[in-house]
Amino acid sequence: MSLKVIQPGILSLLQDSGRRGQHRIGLTNGGPLDREAFDYCNRLLENPAGSTALEVSFGGVHLQAQVDTFICVTGANLPLRTNGETRPLWEVLPVAAGEDIQLDFAENGCRAYLGVAGGFTIPPSFGSSATVVREHMGGLDGDKLHAGDELPCPTVNKRRRLYLPRERHPHYSHEITVRVIPGYQQHHFSRLQQRRFFSHGYTVSDRCDRMGYRLEGPAIECDIEGILSEGICSGAIQIPADGQPIVLLNDRQTIGGYPKIGSAISLDTARLSQLTPGGTVHFAPISPHGAHNALHLASSFARRQPLMERRP
Repeated sequence: MSLKVIQPGILSLLQDSGRRGQHRIGLTNGGPLDREAFDYCNRLLENPAGSTALEVSFGGVHLQAQVDTFICVTGANLPLRTNGETRPLWEVLPVAAGEDIQLDFAENGCRAYLGVAGGFTIPPSFGSSATVVREHMGGLDGDKLHAGDELPCPTVNKRRRLYLPRERHPHYSHEITVRVIPGYQQHHFSRLQQRRFFSHGYTVSDRCDRMGYRLEGPAIECDIEGILSEGICSGAIQIPADGQPIVLLNDRQTIGGYPKIGSAISLDTARLSQLTPGGTVHFAPISPHGAHNALHLASSFARRQPLMERRP
């Protein structure tokens, strides 16, 4: 009982909500880069929060159902077809054993999430099924999907056909503003350097992945070249010797020795992960109090979003 992988795409990874509490032994979080799209996928399918889904980067995935179930695809706008028929995103869809499921390449955005009713049944490693390829942990043997892999999932014969109305879909832009909480190393960057950082746009380089997004733009100088390696939070913005910022994401290393000008809030790193190389990033400072308010407001707004039901 599974979905069989015919074509795995460029980078497709099984992810649950992430591996927590393991930094002390050097294991990073993993988990979905766009938590909003991931959570909507499970909510639409009426799965328990954090159920394992497939994160598809860029698209190009072809699966074949070997079980009767329901699927939902959220996130980046990549054409979805079942048995050659174009199907909507952000909606629960029935699939029968033998049907083909194809996700073409993304037209807008970068990451999409394909979930099944009940979630993929992947045994946890250190408390999570999240795949971190660098650590060879989680998912299927700690690796991205390959042709011939099978994604185990239960048979489900009944689910409500829930969908999120189109006008409420997130809009994935090619230009975003990332809000940054200044860090305790901020004083190592002069007022001129801070002004330069917050007043110029940066371009997403082609060296961006789940570990971090490298940006290109005005170089930022720091009065120290390095620090004693220390723990790194998600969203930390490192400034290496070349002065080009790196926004660290879910698969970041757990410690690092570059100075950090601040940390991007999680709401905005999710939007950052939907940018492809060439996208534009602006930074704006925000206080810890403002960041907490933004997070609570976004969480409250998402919970209040009504899901509609498609009647037969």
